[in-house]
Amino acid sequence: MFKAAVVQASSIPFEPYLSAEKAAGLIREAAEKGAALVVFPEAFLGGYPKGAAFGTVVGSRNDTGRAHFQRYMDGSITQDGPELARLGEVVNETGVHVVMGIIERVGRTLYCSSVTLAPGKGIAGYHRKLMPTGQERIIWGFGDGSSIAPVDTPLGRIGTVICWENYMPALRQAMYAQGTEIYCTPTADDRPTWASSMVHIAVEGRVHVLSACQAITLAEYPAHYRDDFALEAQDSDYIMHGGSMIVSPAGQVLAGPVFDQETILYADIDLSAGLASNLDFDVCGHYSRPEVFQLKVNTAPMQPVVFDAS
Repeated sequence: MFKAAVVQASSIPFEPYLSAEKAAGLIREAAEKGAALVVFPEAFLGGYPKGAAFGTVVGSRNDTGRAHFQRYMDGSITQDGPELARLGEVVNETGVHVVMGIIERVGRTLYCSSVTLAPGKGIAGYHRKLMPTGQERIIWGFGDGSSIAPVDTPLGRIGTVICWENYMPALRQAMYAQGTEIYCTPTADDRPTWASSMVHIAVEGRVHVLSACQAITLAEYPAHYRDDFALEAQDSDYIMHGGSMIVSPAGQVLAGPVFDQETILYADIDLSAGLASNLDFDVCGHYSRPEVFQLKVNTAPMQPVVFDAS
């Protein structure tokens, strides 16, 4: 049994180190309340550019949009950068495990990723979003199967599935088959309908689901971003409303959802609840019917260029 925390807060868009410092304070606050695991929203370091068009329409991009993308890239991070190093220090200081949503720069491509930080280890695992949604495909690359493994920790097996990846049945099945016990969903989906999906996943996988989404107003974005904002909103309006929550393997909502405010949600996590509920349902075991259905998952890292000296 341990206490988990889900952070619903705004990042500081395009200012990843300042966001890391804000996250450090939130981690310490959660640790003081007894949390052993803290889950942050999608793109907390780097920012989620909701409402931005990046000057794109089908068949055309413009220079203003390219300049906007350059600023967005400038606000991204690398796994060996100072932002995650700073959070690693706080993780070591508090003894807390952290799941953090980041905008990750690899070469000249950005990925929407999540890293799991463990005391004494730093980055213990990471996941790059397999399937960006809609306009996200303009600004983010596609991850591969090499980063879908859950992370073994003293708390249990922590798996991460980002936002609408949770609507991919094959990915969910792959996460369950790898023994995920603590199913983390950093997200930008703040709709009331998200909650029903989180409850379904908890019951389907017999997992604890920890879903984290930002609560952020338009005013918290820089002026140049607000000038390019493509949706109808005033500065004081929330453009991401939150809706974070924690759900038990039986589908019981343990905390949340909460909207239009910054908060930290807490719940006690008892992994034995998931095991006990396998009495009548195990989606990758006695309820799987492998003679009818089988899923093949490619977990090899995919390289666009392979140099072979043979």
